[in-house]
Amino acid sequence: MICGGIDLGGTKIEARLFSGPQTETIDLRRIPTPRGSYDELLAGLEEQIAWLEERAGISGLPVGIAAPGVIDPDSGKMFTANLPASGHSIRHSLNARLGRDFPVVNDCMAFALSEARGGAGQGSNSVMGLILGTGVGGGYCVDGAFPHRHGGLAIEIGHVALPASAVARHDLPLWRCGCGRTGCMETAVSGTGLSNIAQHVLGERLSGQDLVERGAEQVFDIWADITGECLLTIQLMLDPDCIVLGGGLSNLPDVVARLEHGLARHALANTRTPKLVRARHGDSSGTRGAALLAKGK
Repeated sequence: MICGGIDLGGTKIEARLFSGPQTETIDLRRIPTPRGSYDELLAGLEEQIAWLEERAGISGLPVGIAAPGVIDPDSGKMFTANLPASGHSIRHSLNARLGRDFPVVNDCMAFALSEARGGAGQGSNSVMGLILGTGVGGGYCVDGAFPHRHGGLAIEIGHVALPASAVARHDLPLWRCGCGRTGCMETAVSGTGLSNIAQHVLGERLSGQDLVERGAEQVFDIWADITGECLLTIQLMLDPDCIVLGGGLSNLPDVVARLEHGLARHALANTRTPKLVRARHGDSSGTRGAALLAKGK
C-alpha cells in the first residue's frame, strides 16, 4: 500500500512517499517551512500533500503529519515553540480545507511508532524511542500502539532535572535550558549539552564530530555517564523492553556500547535493563511513523 508522511519542522517540511510491505521510501521532497503566519504554514503543508498525491497518482492518498510540540489529544490544538501553530489544530484546519482527515502526531511519538513497527524495536512489547539531537525527547509504544497520553505530551525526558549526584560527580555548572528552566537533562545529554560539557572541560564549544576528531574521551565519558542516568530514569519510569536511539548523537562511534556501560553503572541491582539499539530507519523514521498512522497499519 502506498502512503505518505510529512515531517513538519522549524526549518523544512519534508514529504516522503512510502510503499511496500516494509513501508520503504520511494521518493521525497523538501521545502522551506513558511513561518510568517499560520495560513502560510497550512499552504506549505497543502503543497506537500498535493505533491505526494501527484507522485503516487492517487487522490485521497493516506498522509500523516509528524510535528514538534504538544498536541492536545482531544482538541488537536498545538503548543510549539518554533512554528506559527500554537493554539491551532492543524488536523482540523486541513480537514476543513481539504475535506479529509490527516492525523497529526508528535514527531518523537512518530519515531517510536516507526521503530516499533518494522524498525529496530520490532518484536519488543514496549519500545521507547529516544532522540538525542539538538534537544532530547522521546516517544513510547506498547504492542505497536500509543498508550493514552493525558495532556498530549510525548516523553519529555529532556526536561527532567539532572541528578544532583551527576552534577556533583563531574563538578558541572547548571545550564539554562531552552524551556526556561535551569538544570534540565537536555542541557547535558543533547548535542547542545555535549558542547556544554566540552566548554566546561576543554574551554571550547565543540561539536560531536569535532570531539570525535580530537579523540576527546574525557568529554564523551562524562556525556555517557550522564546519559546513563537519563536511561536509568527512563527505565525506572517506563521499564521498556527496548530503547531505540535516534538523532545526530546516535551516530557517534560505539554509542551503543558507551551507553550500555553508562546505564550499567547506575542500574539498580538485580534489575533487567532494556536493550539499546540504533534506529533502523534513521532520518526517515518520524515521517514513516506518521505514514503508518495514516494508513492504519
